Amino acid sequence: MPTPILHKESLIPGKTSKLVLHAPQIAQKAKPGHFVMLRLSPEGERIPLTIADTDPSQGTITIVYLVMGKTTAMLEACNSGDTILDLCGPLGKATHIESKGTVVCLGGGTGVAAMHHIAKGHKKAGNHVVAIIGARSKDLLLFEKELTSFADEMLVSTDDGSYGHKGLVTELLQQRLATDKNVFEVVAVGPVPMMAAVAKTTQPFGVKTTVSLNSIMVDGIGMCGACRVTVGGKTKFACVDGPEFDGHEVDFAELHRRLGAYRNQEALSLEQYRCTCHGK
Repeated sequence: MPTPILHKESLIPGKTSKLVLHAPQIAQKAKPGHFVMLRLSPEGERIPLTIADTDPSQGTITIVYLVMGKTTAMLEACNSGDTILDLCGPLGKATHIESKGTVVCLGGGTGVAAMHHIAKGHKKAGNHVVAIIGARSKDLLLFEKELTSFADEMLVSTDDGSYGHKGLVTELLQQRLATDKNVFEVVAVGPVPMMAAVAKTTQPFGVKTTVSLNSIMVDGIGMCGACRVTVGGKTKFACVDGPEFDGHEVDFAELHRRLGAYRNQEALSLEQYRCTCHGK
């Protein structure tokens, strides 16, 4: 059954948008860390997108996407009132959340949206939530308002110093861990280099570190094998064994290499789609 798009909001014009979908069954079941698979046309591919928020009372889920391939470009062409052909979920393993004290939740890029749902889950569990988000500049920051509405502390960094701390999110994390011995877990969602840097930062402190490897997922059900990752020396599949794993056990070098496996094909597909749309 087609899924209606109730609301669309451009977060970064032409690059990142937020959709609110009417999906009552998924909204009732979805937990932080879960994702959905969607398809826009009978001939189209299925892509995974992490759930950024849910509202079971309204029967809605929120997803955020970065325009980087043909399917997300097609999604960007959709508007409120349009429908998504297929929507499947919730999928993956939910975030393990328990009430233990202070948790630091970091997000970068569109990963901030997925981190938002996890941070909200920790807040509901009674934890003290420290949210740290970063971007290249102020205009590229996502979900600051949403996180501020419930996070106990909000820390922001920008590469160019246009807002908050000038520098990296890991610098804010380092400062926090050096002065706060009550942090029991750090959760990071974002670009692979950022998550690798977070894991490297937390290791000397011995703080549990959870990272989300949603960016490498393809088919979402473990059949294609494209999301293979090495965790603790063992092969795992991000979509069915994760997408969250112990950051101290992830082979980030291998993950980084695998992320580029289909980059050329994705670029070609996007170029052909845009040429078709413009009648060239």
